[in-house]
Amino acid sequence: MKKIIIWTSALIVGAVLGWLGIDWLNGLLEFIATAYTRLFQFVAVPTIALAVITTLSSLGGQKETGRIFLHTITYTLLTTIAAAAVGLVLYLIVSPENLPSEALQSTQSSAVNSELSTLTYYDHILSVIPNNVVEPFVKGNVLSILIISAAVGLALAFIKKNENIKTLIRGILGLQEVLYTLIRALIWTLPVGIVAFAAQLSSEVNAGVTIGSLGKYVAVILGGNLIQFFVVLPLFLLARGLNPWKVFRAMSPAVLMALFTKSSAATLPVTMRSAETNLKARPEVARFVLPICTTINMNGCAAFILVTSLYVMQNGGTVLDLPTILLWLLIAVVSAIGNAGVPMGCYFLTLSLMAGVGAPIGIMGIILPIFTIIDMVETAENVWSDSCVCAIVNKRSEK
Repeated sequence: MKKIIIWTSALIVGAVLGWLGIDWLNGLLEFIATAYTRLFQFVAVPTIALAVITTLSSLGGQKETGRIFLHTITYTLLTTIAAAAVGLVLYLIVSPENLPSEALQSTQSSAVNSELSTLTYYDHILSVIPNNVVEPFVKGNVLSILIISAAVGLALAFIKKNENIKTLIRGILGLQEVLYTLIRALIWTLPVGIVAFAAQLSSEVNAGVTIGSLGKYVAVILGGNLIQFFVVLPLFLLARGLNPWKVFRAMSPAVLMALFTKSSAATLPVTMRSAETNLKARPEVARFVLPICTTINMNGCAAFILVTSLYVMQNGGTVLDLPTILLWLLIAVVSAIGNAGVPMGCYFLTLSLMAGVGAPIGIMGIILPIFTIIDMVETAENVWSDSCVCAIVNKRSEK
């Protein structure tokens, strides 16, 4: 409770400072916010790698590992499909109109990077497959890191445990302890970062965002995220005998962090710490489930890809009949799971998909200025979904 009061106070102070609109202060707070984001991204990559390696090296040969993995994948798929379905239902109910003809004409000169239109989804899949050990860690490609870490962890689990292997495993465990000490230190100083994050958001909102004819589209995106956040995911928890409020209260530091950083991977250290300390999830579950969920459990991304694709294609004259809609529901879910973890990954994935079907991708340039707000809400939803899956898997794997 003490920590929640401190963090809430920091949030209010930051919002007020950003609202004041003092240029030098905004510059300082933006610098602090960027520094905190970079620090959490710095510890996020080794957190994923070490958590998966150590967990699989100790559990890889046990039947429990397969059960935990199966539960994780099952609930990841169910929540992701549910998120996309909620977005689809809202889209059909609200029925956003096409953009005005003037706006469509202006998209021809929209500031969308022309090189992005040449990308295909195959390029994104290939970017996940590592061709050397160093590059995924340098670029922060979390899906590639997950693949490498899983392979190393399973190799350590099934290899004959001679003295060299035991020494290696002890060394990895020691590195993980050092990493968690760094994470605890970052979380202890996080109120300073929250002040900066809140000020940054407040100054952006104070500057104003023009939505115009995109109003219904934005309402569908944000409305779908809120329904998934406050209704659908709590129903998943209730179905498994878990109290949604208790789970949310335990994981609120991670959800709040996600809202400001707009990065599930950067939030992962806080998510794991909250799961183990507040939620009381077993470390072997939290350290295995959460890195996987951070990589593939993209509820908000699935909804964004589906709704945005339908909206862009509709503006391009595509007839959205039932087979087309169902096909894109499947594409959205698979694309979200296969997101390679690049910055603004959902946006670029959608752009690539639209380029592949010849839709007017210039519309993505109109969406871009308001994507920041959408991205914040989506990331918070993704981390909340990760938290729910972790809580459910922890409950189901209890002996």
